[in-house]
Amino acid sequence: MKRIQSGLIVTLILLLVCTLAGCNNQKLDKITIAEVTHSVFYAPQYVAIEAGFFEEEGIDVDLILTQGADKTMAALLSGEAQVGFMGPEASVYVYNQGSEDYAINFAQVTKRDGTFLLSREPMENFSFEDLKGKELIGGRKGGMPEMTLEYVLKQNGLTLGEDVANGEVNVRTDIQFAAMGGAFIGGEGDFVTLFEPTATEVEQAGEGYVVASLGQLSGEIPYTAYSSLESYMAKNPELIQRFTNAIYKGQQYVATHSAEEIAKIIEPQFSEISSEDLVRVIQRYKDNDTWCTEPLLKEESLNHLMDVMELAGELSSRAPYEKIVTTTFAKEAIK
Repeated sequence: MKRIQSGLIVTLILLLVCTLAGCNNQKLDKITIAEVTHSVFYAPQYVAIEAGFFEEEGIDVDLILTQGADKTMAALLSGEAQVGFMGPEASVYVYNQGSEDYAINFAQVTKRDGTFLLSREPMENFSFEDLKGKELIGGRKGGMPEMTLEYVLKQNGLTLGEDVANGEVNVRTDIQFAAMGGAFIGGEGDFVTLFEPTATEVEQAGEGYVVASLGQLSGEIPYTAYSSLESYMAKNPELIQRFTNAIYKGQQYVATHSAEEIAKIIEPQFSEISSEDLVRVIQRYKDNDTWCTEPLLKEESLNHLMDVMELAGELSSRAPYEKIVTTTFAKEAIK
């Protein structure tokens, strides 16, 4: 009898220790996310990862960096990734190409452009007149950063072209996204658009100066969203729902916590920059009202994105909202 009691006590102690230590034998579902770039711009995603929100939803996330929406979509179409994190313009292109298994956007994360315009010299009273006759490194042709830049320039009365002698603005699209900061430091272009933390790194090196936020100038736009192929979504609706739940938790954390608190959470994702700079970058994005507080991608937002695409001459026809967007998972997450 004493042996039985002793064994029972040991078992109970082990169970208690396991509970306190957070032991969990639940097998996590693996999802690979192809992200268009690794930037503080995507803070809600990194909060969801580092704060354990994906694990709470039974998901093990693997991030792969693609450096460009075209490459992110390629990873999705090839099956290398199950979820793509990029601008919805990529899903518009794929749908218009007549693909039978096209990408459907299910959760929006950012609602503004996340790039900043940098000059070579400090310009306290910057105006768009300063860009006349200048060369800008703008990104990949047809990508969201470059199209938004064109939209902002045209909205401010500038003419795009290579005749800089006559005041045209030459937006260069021949430099790969990941190489833009390095090219600018190396002497290419008069201005460049960069995401954070690259913009701050260039500033800290004394090689450039932020003169404008493209996010403030372009207005609200569904700049970055999660998408998955129709076939994968049809087979895994419950998994996509749990994924959306985790992202919504990340969005809510970012919306209700300070830049300092967010920085402490996502610091492991950005070990290359100091804690002080990370806080500064997060606050810069907070001040710009960059992040959605919920993952719902609305029809008027997609229409604005397609307006930008049309103005850039990159849209042959508009993709139907109900085909490339689903709000089912977002609405369930925010209930």
